[in-house]
Order: sequence, then C-alpha cells, then structure tokens
Amino acid sequence: MAAKYRQHGYQDRDQESRKGSGEKSGGAAPPPKRDNTFGPRPVNLPGTHAVSRCTECGTVLPGMPTGGKCPKCGFELHSCKQCTYFDPGSRFECMQPIKERIAKKDAGNDCALFEIRVTREKETSTPASLRPNDARQAFENLFKK
Repeated sequence: MAAKYRQHGYQDRDQESRKGSGEKSGGAAPPPKRDNTFGPRPVNLPGTHAVSRCTECGTVLPGMPTGGKCPKCGFELHSCKQCTYFDPGSRFECMQPIKERIAKKDAGNDCALFEIRVTREKETSTPASLRPNDARQAFENLFKK
C-alpha cells in the first residue's frame, strides 16, 4: 500500500526489510559475543586495606598493637573506646557478655575480651614511588605517551 503524498512512514521500512530478508540466502554474520552479558558485572572498586586508628586523635597506628599508648596523643590503646566490641547502646556499653560495667571507657583496663578496632579503608593516595617530585614533572606526565 502506497502512502499518500509519497511520504514513507516508520512502518513502511519494516515491510521492506521483511521482504528483503526473505529473498536473501545466507544471512548476515551473527553479532560479536560480548563479555559479561549475563550475570553480575565485575566491580571495579579501589583497593582497600585494614587500618587501626586511635579513637582520640585519628592517627594510624603502626601494625596491630594490643597495648601501649598512642604515639601522637598518648591515649591508652587497651581501653574500651579502642575495642571492637565497644557500643554505647549496649548493656554495659559492650557487645560481649561481661559481668560488671567498666566505669572509665578511656582508661586502660585488662579485659580478656579486648580486640583492637580494625576498619577497612579505601586506598586513595598514590604510592610515594609513583608521585612526581615537582609540579613540572607532574605536568609533563599528563602528556606522556
């Protein structure tokens, strides 16, 4: 059926392609196979690392200390505030079943259930070996091939 005023509509193209595809033998090549078409996509997240920080000043503690004091502010590290199980909303402010409340949460204690709080943080900084020495070198690194 011809369109009035000889203007083709969007349905006219479909009819022509159906007629043309029936006459051709062999057909077109199948589309290229794409990776990750089914299932979850791979996640491209920045790297993370385990870090223990002082609860008073936020300084990163070297290694995973279980006692002593913070090298920057002198805060006692074997205390309730530094513990993984410290929770102000829990009974005796501890998520573990303890028999009696420890009064001073920032003072050192000898709790047997103590575990230092460790968090996972994103690695957002560039390693020192990859940092340019000066601004000129950083600018030139932008246009390297």
